[in-house]
Amino acid sequence: MDVMETLQAGLPPGTLLTEPAAMAPYLLDWRKLYQGRALCVARPRETGEVARIVAAAAAAGVAVVPQGGNTGLTGGSVPLEAGDSILLSLERMDRVRAIDAANYTMTVEAGCILQKVQEAAAAADRLFPLSLAAEGSCRIGGNLSTNAGGIAVLHYGNMRDLTLGLEVVLPDGRIWDGLRALRKDNTGYDLKQLFIGAEGTLGVITAAVLKLFPLPRQRVTIFAAASNMAATLPLLARLREASGGALTSYEMIPRVALALAMAHVPGSFDPFDKPHDPYLLIELTAGASAVDLRAEIEPVLASALEDGLLADANIAASEVQAKRLWFLREAVVDAQTAAGAGIKHDIAVPVAAVTAFLAEAKPALEAALPGVTVYAFGHLGDGNIHFNLLQPPGMEASAFLARTGELNRLVHDLVASHSGSISAEHGLGRLRREEIARYKPAIEIELMRRIKAALDPQGIMNPGKLLPAKP
Repeated sequence: MDVMETLQAGLPPGTLLTEPAAMAPYLLDWRKLYQGRALCVARPRETGEVARIVAAAAAAGVAVVPQGGNTGLTGGSVPLEAGDSILLSLERMDRVRAIDAANYTMTVEAGCILQKVQEAAAAADRLFPLSLAAEGSCRIGGNLSTNAGGIAVLHYGNMRDLTLGLEVVLPDGRIWDGLRALRKDNTGYDLKQLFIGAEGTLGVITAAVLKLFPLPRQRVTIFAAASNMAATLPLLARLREASGGALTSYEMIPRVALALAMAHVPGSFDPFDKPHDPYLLIELTAGASAVDLRAEIEPVLASALEDGLLADANIAASEVQAKRLWFLREAVVDAQTAAGAGIKHDIAVPVAAVTAFLAEAKPALEAALPGVTVYAFGHLGDGNIHFNLLQPPGMEASAFLARTGELNRLVHDLVASHSGSISAEHGLGRLRREEIARYKPAIEIELMRRIKAALDPQGIMNPGKLLPAKP
């Protein structure tokens, strides 16, 4: 009996998709860079079914490619072109198993859409703080597998910081139940951290215990114009020191991005009477207390204006106004497509190095490719910059994209010179798996390969992703 016969005999009807038209949406990545093939798409409803699928694949030596919402940007969630793997979609495992408001935890299955998790937490008067552009379609399993970050990492951390326990189906089909809701458990290796950020190469995450937080009762949203890029870091320090840890988001938007959004994304606008560069979208949150958060932060902004760190600043007067300001942050992402082809970089450097990195990188890219638009925006507060390049006017998209390797090398070499990372929150997938060998010390690659060999000796879990090929 081959693996398909085993699966069809051991799984409920409707679990497997084998028709090409039904499988097609699962086999193309979100950016349409990679078109894979598979024996079938398996869509289990519970952990036992995942275990049976993986066990059957292991017995047959067939690869398994886990997939959440398929919203990743590095091709990590689609199979290779050979067509000899099983695409394992977690989309039907979407239950919130439990919410423990007293312990500030919730247990959810890997297929839960992030927005559903946020809403379930809010219904229990709690906050799950992970927030990112794809939250209406991305799934918790994918967020865990790529160690997702988003706009609130500055305050709450990324998925590694937001997870207490995991349930994982191992590459041989056994189930590890590590769904512990403990803040303190000093009994050996923290195994869950092996699977977070592993992009499905060590096992299939099927459920998680997530940390919850008090639901904010106060929220202050500010759209500010910094005097220049060099002023943004001193301002960040002032806000952090003055707010007592209330600073949640500190996002940077360059003028070129806001201008492109206003030209091409309906609803975009300039909050100020004249242009500035760069802009900052700042948010602070706090619980119900005697401290008035807005009254506490207004003097900080006033002193920043007096000292020349800020050119202007608007504080949202209502939740409606705050949402309009956050709309601009999403609009600058959408606006990029209007300029034609783009080359994207999801990089991180130490926060103190952001200004120096940008001061070097922008002119270096403009010199390497005259006319290119450097479109750098993002999570300035935690050092994660989306350093994207837009097609020069008059240049064919194909000619521009043919320069990708050269431009990637230039950007990533500069990132490395500032002790940074070439992937801050999107993962390596297929897109960056070979590049990482240039930037990560050889001993780290060796240790990762040893872990992979120990947990997945057959190499069946999401092959061709994350780990570079052996030389």
